[in-house]
Amino acid sequence: MIATAVPPATASRPLTGQDYKTLALAALGGALEFYDFIIFVFFANVIGQLFFPPDMPEWLRTLQTFGIFAAGYVVRPLGGIVMAHFGDLLGRKRMFTLSILLMSVPTLAIGLLPTYASIGLAAPMLLLLMRVLQGAAVGGEVPGAWVFVSEHVPARHTGYACGVLTAGLTVGILLGSLVATGLNTAYLPAEVLAGPWRWPFLLGGVFGLASMYLRRWLHETPVFAEMAQRQALAAEMPLKTVLRSHRAAVAVSMLLTWMLSAGIVVVILMTPALLQKMYHIDARTSLLANTLATVGLALGCICYGVMADRIGAKPVLFIGALLLAICTWVFYTTLRVQPEWLLPLYGLTGFFVGVVGAVPCVLVQAFPPQVRFSGLSFSYNLSYAIFGGLTPMVVTLMLKNEPLAPAFYVIAVCVIGMLTALFVRKAQT
Repeated sequence: MIATAVPPATASRPLTGQDYKTLALAALGGALEFYDFIIFVFFANVIGQLFFPPDMPEWLRTLQTFGIFAAGYVVRPLGGIVMAHFGDLLGRKRMFTLSILLMSVPTLAIGLLPTYASIGLAAPMLLLLMRVLQGAAVGGEVPGAWVFVSEHVPARHTGYACGVLTAGLTVGILLGSLVATGLNTAYLPAEVLAGPWRWPFLLGGVFGLASMYLRRWLHETPVFAEMAQRQALAAEMPLKTVLRSHRAAVAVSMLLTWMLSAGIVVVILMTPALLQKMYHIDARTSLLANTLATVGLALGCICYGVMADRIGAKPVLFIGALLLAICTWVFYTTLRVQPEWLLPLYGLTGFFVGVVGAVPCVLVQAFPPQVRFSGLSFSYNLSYAIFGGLTPMVVTLMLKNEPLAPAFYVIAVCVIGMLTALFVRKAQT
């Protein structure tokens, strides 16, 4: 079970205007950076055609394309561990800003890469390298953002703060969906292949610069500033302390992250491409449905975060995982016979995926401030590397024999999430 001590004075004060400003700037910056990380998946079909041999079997092309996408998750622990180490020792804000630079440069580079037709096998290899750099950057960004906002607000509003920040990250997904929808509306598929597919990645570079500018206005967290003043920072390598003294918190955090990754990767990121291939829904309609689902996800993150503050994370995670499992089954089975229900069902399923908004407040509260960044980053990124990284390939391989593979996978992980929720208890006050 996991818990952490909360300073009474910090827990009792109300939210201030400065808190809301910090939340707004952090969420907006996170949205712009997360756009850079996920725009790849919205053009997975296009990238597969351009960066792999034209005579490759379609299932293998899809598998390898999602494999490169997954590579960004595999390297997340390394980037996250390094940034978290210095975040615990030198300050949250410095690492929170550095991650943007490491994300925007490879995103810009992807938009400039030559394709398989120009340089052969070097094309997918360069694409893989850029994806690895993106993964290292986001490995520090997401846990760093959760720690940053949670240490700025009163402890009794941690769920709300993390929910708002997670909603901000999902807005990055929404931006990607809108850009992809706009391109597929304005251009025919053959025209997108000819060059416009590059524009979203080039735009991501601009977003990265905008994010760096926004974070100039943020301040170091009061929690870290107080620890630095009292000389109460970690006395040894933070990760060493985490692995020695907080193994239970790591285990619970990793299992909850597995549920988070399943909801985001399968339901939100993979489904638009699967709708086109499995249900023969055109790109414009599937991306429009994904936009509705992402809006629902953002709203759900905030709602579940607020409920975690009010009634506790355990019941919210348990009930939320159950509702997500039920809605996922209804969504995938109904589309097979009534595809006209796509828009409302996808939007509702997206809202229930919003249970992931209650996960980060549990992860933040699982570790003491001295090693919080390292503990959260290690647990979250290692889990995402293992489960989030393998999920696209596992689901794709399952699809060869089972059309409902995405539903079965998400439901199974939701059951694991429900069981894990039983080991979560309220933070000590």
